[in-house]
Amino acid sequence: MGETSVKTLETRTDLSSPAVTGDEARPAPEPTLLSRLRAPRRPRIWFEILLIAVSYWVYSLIRNAVPEQKAAALANADWIWNVERSLGIAVEQTVNHAVNSVTWLVVGMNYYYATLHFVVTIGVLVWIYRLHPGRYAATRLVLFSTTGIALVGYYLYPLAPPRLMNGQNFIDTVLVHQTWGSMASGNLKNMSNQYAAMPSMHIGWSLWCGLTIFAVASVPWARVLGLLYPTTTLVVIVATANHFWLDAVGGMICLAFGFALSRAWYGALPHRLPRHPAFPGPHPAAALLGRFRRRPAL
Repeated sequence: MGETSVKTLETRTDLSSPAVTGDEARPAPEPTLLSRLRAPRRPRIWFEILLIAVSYWVYSLIRNAVPEQKAAALANADWIWNVERSLGIAVEQTVNHAVNSVTWLVVGMNYYYATLHFVVTIGVLVWIYRLHPGRYAATRLVLFSTTGIALVGYYLYPLAPPRLMNGQNFIDTVLVHQTWGSMASGNLKNMSNQYAAMPSMHIGWSLWCGLTIFAVASVPWARVLGLLYPTTTLVVIVATANHFWLDAVGGMICLAFGFALSRAWYGALPHRLPRHPAFPGPHPAAALLGRFRRRPAL
């Protein structure tokens, strides 16, 4: 009887205290700096505003610092126009003249071209920031890298827009109808490089907006509007004689590069990442800037 009780207790002791192997006792390895940089985190508003402001300032500075090679830009425009005619898609002039004959329509397109390019892009960024913080960094990287690679295009391939071509009878709708806001012509033309038409960032940014809305929005009408926005933008840039069709193709190629870079960095397309970040803490870069900002003055 006593031997049975002792064996039972020994058996229970063995079951309640399993042996711990060396692998199980070893602590999990600390994440590397690269893995921490790649992990989506909740964005910080002050960091995002600073980043966007500095990035757009650098983009504008570089874009406008590219030499305005007028002769090369006009020669490239003639080449693009001839290529489109050989492909049977050179209908920009027809669209330009048809829209210009309807005053209310062309004036609306002029304001569309001058304003929505910025308003909608910022609106989509804010929307993703507020409602999809886990996808924000990857989505922002697509936009930034798309814009960055466009600068290479402006430098390597100066291109005059159709409205500045010689002898092709395109109508500069901003000049004709005296609308405000466009830096492509009128009183503001000296503030912007007039020969940076390839690639079209109106298409690059609007398609980024449209695809982001289509991939992330949950209601059907928002997804439809997402697809209509870049389609309407394509019509507008051609009707106002600011771009060729092939400029839009250039913008699409830049956007494809942006998506490829974002996928390579985060391991998935933005809309496939978790809606909310797994790491709630600040991004290492934001934390570093925060410590620098809080450093007491000497």
